[in-house]
Amino acid sequence: MLATIGVKSVDDLFVDIKPQHAPKSFDLPVGLSEYEVMRKLTRLALKNSNELIPFIGGGYYDHYVPVACQALISRGEFYTAYTPYQPECAQGTLQALFEFQSSICALTDMDVANASVYEGGTALYEAMMMAIRITGRKKIVMDSGVSPIYRKLIKSYTHNLSFEFVETDVLHGQTDRVAIAKLLDKKTAAVILQNPNFFGTIDDHADIVEKAHAVGALVIESVYPIALGLLKTPGAMGVDIVTGEGQSLGLSLSFGGPYLGFMATRKKFIRQMPGRIVGETVDAQGRRCFVNTLQAREQHIRREKATSNICTNVALCATQAAIFMSLLGKSGLKTMAQLNLDKAEFARQEFSKIKGVEVKRSSPTFNEFTLALSKDANDVIEAMIKHGFAAGFPLGRYYKGMEKYLLVAVTEKRTKEEIMAYAKALAEVLK
Repeated sequence: MLATIGVKSVDDLFVDIKPQHAPKSFDLPVGLSEYEVMRKLTRLALKNSNELIPFIGGGYYDHYVPVACQALISRGEFYTAYTPYQPECAQGTLQALFEFQSSICALTDMDVANASVYEGGTALYEAMMMAIRITGRKKIVMDSGVSPIYRKLIKSYTHNLSFEFVETDVLHGQTDRVAIAKLLDKKTAAVILQNPNFFGTIDDHADIVEKAHAVGALVIESVYPIALGLLKTPGAMGVDIVTGEGQSLGLSLSFGGPYLGFMATRKKFIRQMPGRIVGETVDAQGRRCFVNTLQAREQHIRREKATSNICTNVALCATQAAIFMSLLGKSGLKTMAQLNLDKAEFARQEFSKIKGVEVKRSSPTFNEFTLALSKDANDVIEAMIKHGFAAGFPLGRYYKGMEKYLLVAVTEKRTKEEIMAYAKALAEVLK
């Protein structure tokens, strides 16, 4: 092959790559057999075998997933239909997505939902673009209590677009209402909020919604779906577009994915919602059936008339979320949410007894709260690993001046024994 194309070696194929961008060598090792590859990968995987007890959250949580959930999603009918593009896809797949949409609508108290998008951050970006199309405006007011991961994602997506972004600081972990009110004007397309916010703080944004609507702006709220088992719904607050990360709805942490993002909105905005929407209808014989009602994407509507260039939804993950919600049911979800709230409150009380720890609590929280430590949070996290704990999220990574602050999450899976052991280890680390 090299002789045919007129070069002496494989390295000659890469001469145009500048040295600073090239790997150290293109001299790859000799190939391995299937058995040898499996042995090598197994040895590498064993390095992760030291299981840490997770008290880390920041948008992704260690929740219980019923065994039946994994058993059902592993059926071939679901597992092989990862991304149904065609409008004539199987009725079973369409019904599963219809049930997912219905569950999201019930959870958020909104009129319509799509069949999912990539993940929570993408969903929030798409909601922002929706608001810009609906209002014809280009100013976005965003609370810095929104996940810093999502905020960075949105800024990356819109780097070359002429939008005006204004971020308001949080006051003691809460939304700065005065700052938002001052920024609202006739140029504002949307206010972006999160509930609970990145610090775990619970809020009722109805007053912000009212002020935003008074100047013709929309309100977008990113939510934690498990928390909606107890909290006031975005629909009840008057929110226009709701988004969220669906990982907590039956998906394991899995080293970061795949996950799903969900979106829900008012019926009057349905034609500006991206992705696909499955609807219910009847066939020629009058039988109940399902169909891709709207598919406002680049594959179906040309160029700038498309609402999004998303190439797919995450049908497998959305189906798993639908199975999870149907297995838990309304009462089960409430019970799970209550367990999260109660266990987090117990942990907060225990941690407040530790010397060198101040529990920051200016308002109610759900299952996540902030600790102010006497030492750098990164050092504490590293020390806690030796005790067998993933201790939390270091807020100093994204918020200046918070190098000694640790975000701790407690889900229904954490036992009293684990919480007490964490408290004991933390006390030792902070001595």
